[in-house]
Amino acid sequence: MPRDRLRDIASHRREAGILLDFDGTLSEIAPSPEEARPVDDAASTLEGLAAAFRVVAVVSGRRARDVASVLGANIRYIGLYGLEDDVGPVDRKPPPFVERVLPEVEEIARDIAGARVEHKGLQLAVHFRAAPDPTAAAGVLRQRLNMLAEAHGLVLLEGKRVLELAQAGGPTKGDVVERLATEEGLRYLLYAGDDVADLEAFAAIDRLASSGVVGLKVTVRSLETPEALVNAADVVVEGPPGLIDLLRSLIPG
Repeated sequence: MPRDRLRDIASHRREAGILLDFDGTLSEIAPSPEEARPVDDAASTLEGLAAAFRVVAVVSGRRARDVASVLGANIRYIGLYGLEDDVGPVDRKPPPFVERVLPEVEEIARDIAGARVEHKGLQLAVHFRAAPDPTAAAGVLRQRLNMLAEAHGLVLLEGKRVLELAQAGGPTKGDVVERLATEEGLRYLLYAGDDVADLEAFAAIDRLASSGVVGLKVTVRSLETPEALVNAADVVVEGPPGLIDLLRSLIPG
C-alpha cells in the first residue's frame, strides 16, 4: 500500500506536495541548531523535486530565513510552525509575552548546566542537549517551564532536547499541511519528519484522506526519534541519507 501511494505521488507531480522537516530530517541532529547542516545532496535533490512538483517546502520550528540560509535550495520555507511563510510573509511583531517572560526563562536555564535560551522572535526555546544529564534536565525544565506557561497562558512545545514557550492557539505543522493542501489544490502529499511536532502533520494527512487526498507519512529514524512517530508512519527510512534516497526516486528521468 505505501509503495502504491508513492507511485501515485510520483505520477501526479503537478498536484502533489513534498513537505519536510529540517533538523533530523534533512540534517543530522547537531549539538546546536546553528551547527546543523544539510546532508549531502539535500539541496540538489530538493531543487530537482521543485522543478517537477507543485510544492516543495520545508516546514520547521526554526525561523524560515535561518533554514533557508543553511539549506540554500530554491524552495518554499515555512518557519515557527507556520507563523512565518516566505511566500506570504507574515508581518508580526514579537508578542508581549516574549520580553515579559524572557528574564524568568533565562533564570530557569541558568540553573541547568548546559542549558541555553534561544530568542526566536515570536517564541522562546530552551535547548539542553549539552546538559551532562539531558533526561534529568528535561524533567526539571519541563516542570518549571510548564508552571511559567500556565501562569502566562502559554503552551509548552517539546522537541528533541528542546522545550519552547509559544502563544496558545498558535499554528501547528498540521495546520500548515492542511493550509497548503487547500491553497495549492494538492491531491497528493508526502510529509517527512523525525520528532514529536511532526505527529500533528501526520494527523493532518490522515484527516485529508477523508476528502480524497492521497498521503504518505514518512518517519526519518534516528536514536532519538519518538516511538509514536515510528508507529504512525507509512514508511520509515534510516536517517536523512535514507530520506534523500527516497526523494531522489521521485525525480523524473
